[in-house]
Amino acid sequence: MSKIPRKPEEIFSEITGDYRKIFGEELISIILYGSAVGEDYIPGKSDINFLITLTDRGIEGLDSALETVRRWRKRNVAIPLFMTRSFLAGSQDSYPVEFLNMKRHYRVVTGEDVLAPLAFNPQHIRLQLERELRGKLLHLRSGYLVTEGKAGKIRDLIGASLTAFVSLFSALLALKKLEIPHGKRDIIAGAGAAFGFDAAVFLKCEEIRRKADHFSSAEVQTVFKDYLRGVGHLCEMIEQMDIQS
Repeated sequence: MSKIPRKPEEIFSEITGDYRKIFGEELISIILYGSAVGEDYIPGKSDINFLITLTDRGIEGLDSALETVRRWRKRNVAIPLFMTRSFLAGSQDSYPVEFLNMKRHYRVVTGEDVLAPLAFNPQHIRLQLERELRGKLLHLRSGYLVTEGKAGKIRDLIGASLTAFVSLFSALLALKKLEIPHGKRDIIAGAGAAFGFDAAVFLKCEEIRRKADHFSSAEVQTVFKDYLRGVGHLCEMIEQMDIQS
């Protein structure tokens, strides 16, 4: 069991059998989500992400899955998210952004569609957006000091942080009940247009993340400073946003 699947569908039967053998009737569902659902999946590079829902009794036996999780990681299957119904129901106000993004691209492999009933209060989305943006601003500032001002390390910092902002921009679009585009650049541009902030610096950061830019070391420094200002502006915008429940 070492071959990396060309398509996630190739392992559905096998992985379902493994977890049914472990959890039996305590297994409620297995759901594939993220980039592995659709055209973004790149064999050998993209992780394959699963949400596995168990009964309360099943979650108590999580240690029995240790070896199975370890074996599947060798095939680019990320450590699954193991949850119960009660955790899902109680997390709609705490982690609306994560579940919103999960619901954008998912496929039920076996069992119940536990994501379909989830609904989110716009106020909870706004509060998490503000919390996440402020936390990421602090992370970028401290991360910059670790780079010692070296352009290569700044590039790495930008690349590692940008994907999380794309998820937050998706949630922003959801607040206005707007269609969320598929590509990262379209999501960034769409959020900028919908909320009136300058998306240009985030698009430059996306170029850096994809290693598709030709910025000099000095230009990378400038992009990063604009990046910090852009995130700071977003924090202020979200704080002042008037959201109706």
